[in-house]
Amino acid sequence: MPAAYEHYLVPVVFQPFAKDLTGRAAALHPGRVLELAAGTGVLTSELLAAAPSAEVTATDLNEAMVAFGSARAPGAVWRQADAQRLPFSDGGFDLVVCQFGVMFFPDRIEAFTEVRRVLAPGGRFLFNTWGPLGTHAFEAALQAGLERAFPADPPRFFPTVPHGYADPAVVAADLAAAGFAVEDEQELTLQGRAASTADLATGYLTGTPVRVAVEERGDVPAIRATVIEEMTARLGPGPVTAPMTAYVFRAAA
Repeated sequence: MPAAYEHYLVPVVFQPFAKDLTGRAAALHPGRVLELAAGTGVLTSELLAAAPSAEVTATDLNEAMVAFGSARAPGAVWRQADAQRLPFSDGGFDLVVCQFGVMFFPDRIEAFTEVRRVLAPGGRFLFNTWGPLGTHAFEAALQAGLERAFPADPPRFFPTVPHGYADPAVVAADLAAAGFAVEDEQELTLQGRAASTADLATGYLTGTPVRVAVEERGDVPAIRATVIEEMTARLGPGPVTAPMTAYVFRAAA
């Protein structure tokens, strides 16, 4: 799964936002950076290049992602870690960053409270989260394909998890409950560019948790063909460019 995610999805979906978040992080001139939900290291690599004097510690709950990311971005210290129980001392970092990971935290207020604990006074928490599913053309098309392939009970991972934390007011309230002051909140729409719709479908169907749901439900080649057909009807065969919307938050401890 990490290899498919890295090959098909990272350049198209995650790299554009990693460059944006890195620019925001570098402008804070951090010395000690903790990254949560680092995945395969797309943001980690950008951070190491943009802030070479910073000490970067990258973490992920998934050990396979940690193994992959540590090979991709060896300049960081990599650790397996649960964002709700961070294995770091109080006040050890001046910046915590997280790209599209907060949606996966089971208890976000608890995780945000942990982030605040490991930040030094005045430290910053910088992260992004996806907007509603309809504002992400690639994933809206994917979900339509899944609903066509499984009309009775389609997988609901994308509407409920990646796009399930898409109300900025709720995010801001959770940050306040954890003791943060929100300094900046922006809606950001960037363009994703994919070589083909078939590649996109392959990435989503093999490089995300949807893979398990698809494999459990039956004829994988037929499902893939249906999803590609629906995505192509909506996006074209490719090369394809489409908008993706996220919210970016900066909060102070």
